[in-house]
Amino acid sequence: MKVRVDDRPGEHEREIADVLEHGRTAGGETTSLDRRLYMQLQAFGGARGITPLVAALESAGIVGALYEDVNDPTGVALLTVSETPDAFVSELRSFLQSTPFADLEPKPELTMLGRTYAIGYEQDLEETLVERPRGRVLDASLEWAIWYPLRRAGSFEQLSRSEQNAILMEHGGIGMSFGRAGLGYDIRLACHGLDKHDNDFVVGLLGPELHPLSIIVQRMRKTKQTSLHLERLGPFFVGRVAWQSPTP
Repeated sequence: MKVRVDDRPGEHEREIADVLEHGRTAGGETTSLDRRLYMQLQAFGGARGITPLVAALESAGIVGALYEDVNDPTGVALLTVSETPDAFVSELRSFLQSTPFADLEPKPELTMLGRTYAIGYEQDLEETLVERPRGRVLDASLEWAIWYPLRRAGSFEQLSRSEQNAILMEHGGIGMSFGRAGLGYDIRLACHGLDKHDNDFVVGLLGPELHPLSIIVQRMRKTKQTSLHLERLGPFFVGRVAWQSPTP
C-alpha cells in the first residue's frame, strides 16, 4: 500500500508512505508484495510435563513450535506464526489464558515479536516472506533453536548505503555458508516499534544440532556489524523442539 501525502493544492508533494515489501526480478524490475509473517516467542517456567501442552496445542490448531528450554529444567517456549497480528490478541490470547498454559509462569523478559521483511533484492517475495521462514520453523529436521533480539547502534545508520551493504554482506555470508552445509539457518524479523526494549530485530538460528548454532554466533562476533555497530544483543533463548504443528 502506498499513500501519497500532499501539502496545500499547488505545492510540491512531500512523501510517499510505502508499506509494501519490495524485491527485484532477474531482469531488474521491481516487484511488490503486501504479505508477511509475524512470529512471537512466549517463554514460561513451571512446566512439569510436556504431554498436556502438546495435546492442547494440537487441539487448538496452533501454528508454530514448542521448545524445551535447555537452561531451565521446567522451562518451555511457544513460537507462534501468523500472517496477521490480530491472532496474537484474539485466538492465541484466549488459548494462553486457559489450562494448561495458564498454569505456567510467564517469562516476559524472553518475549519476542517480529515480522518478516525484504531488503529489496529478493526475486521471490512470497518464498522469502512467507513460505521459507514458516517452513523452517516447522521443519522436523531442525531440532535446535536459538532466538534473540538485537539493536543496532546509531553509528550504523550514519554509514552510506554502500558501506551498510558491505557490512551486511559480511554478516550474511556466515549464515549462508552454514546454510549451504546444512548446519544452521536463520530467520530475520524486524521488530521496530514492536519490542518493549526498543530492539530493531529478532533473529532465530535453527539447525539439527546446537553446536553449529553456537559457532554461528561466535563467528558473527568478529564481523563489523556486531563488533562496531551493535548497541545490545540478547537475552538469548536456547531450546530443543518438543512439538511442531503440521506444515500447511
